[in-house]
Amino acid sequence: MATETSTEKAVTSTILNIEPIDLEYCGLKKDSLKGEVAVVTGGASNVGLGYARAIAWAGGKVVIADLNEVAGAEAERVINAENEPDTALFVKTDITKEEDVKNLAAKAFEKFGKVDILINNAMNMRLNGPVLKSSVSDLDSSYAISARGVMLAIKEFVPGMIERGHGVVTYSTTQFHYCPPMVGGTIYCAGKAAATSIMMSLANEVKDTGVYVFCLTPAGVGRFDFSKMPPPPKDFEMPKDFKMPKDAPKFDFGMPGFKGMIPPEAGGAAMVYSILHAEELHGSGIIINDAFNAMDYPYPNPANLTKTESRRLTDMELTMVFCTMGPGFKK
Repeated sequence: MATETSTEKAVTSTILNIEPIDLEYCGLKKDSLKGEVAVVTGGASNVGLGYARAIAWAGGKVVIADLNEVAGAEAERVINAENEPDTALFVKTDITKEEDVKNLAAKAFEKFGKVDILINNAMNMRLNGPVLKSSVSDLDSSYAISARGVMLAIKEFVPGMIERGHGVVTYSTTQFHYCPPMVGGTIYCAGKAAATSIMMSLANEVKDTGVYVFCLTPAGVGRFDFSKMPPPPKDFEMPKDFKMPKDAPKFDFGMPGFKGMIPPEAGGAAMVYSILHAEELHGSGIIINDAFNAMDYPYPNPANLTKTESRRLTDMELTMVFCTMGPGFKK
């Protein structure tokens, strides 16, 4: 998002759903990522594009990996127009194919000579069905994009980071399991959970190497007016044991602190801040609002905001979190 005085380089697009970007309004500094090179998978749309544009705004170079050639080429054009020529490079990539990921790495190294930041973000939102109504091939695809794709990218880019003693690896994760009315169906969450596990294990494997690993949950990022949301399906039912907390804020057609969904540009701001504080986040993860709170983000709609204190889990708690699926025996 841009301030009223920062539209000198505003770039528009008939293909991408973007707003002008200028992150000084939320306390970030130009050139804070100068000299850094980032690879963003799924970087041609929504939050991935927000990450890529924000990193470029902060002075970094960006390699956009995506299957969508039209959107990818336009993302490259927009970022180069907003910054300097040769700031961004698009490489068509199927993150599930080893040969494509190797080609991505080759093109990135050829263009920029190194990669300092790996943002694993690619996922197919259509792989979002329930267990009993989804095909096994949907689950295979979810794992292929999330778990397999993440591991392929890690193996191509992280060894060079370790060799140089400098790097950041992150993942756009989500909830551990589907829980109505939260967004993200069973198959989608299963792939995300697998990749999150890989990331947290990687964090332990690269301790004391200068490479920092964390996860960021970009919940609610997109461009959608909640007031125009269609009614839920006729067969939709809330869980029988679901109770709205007494102190829950009044629903005000927006994510906490925002009017509607969180703009991708704001998601990019949260990612840049998190990258700059990667050492503090190493081996952990945060929901995007935790990043906003940490950076003292100037929320556009504080009326619907309830700030909560997040607590970092211990390494053992994190290790056992998938085992602790609930509160235990019912009394």
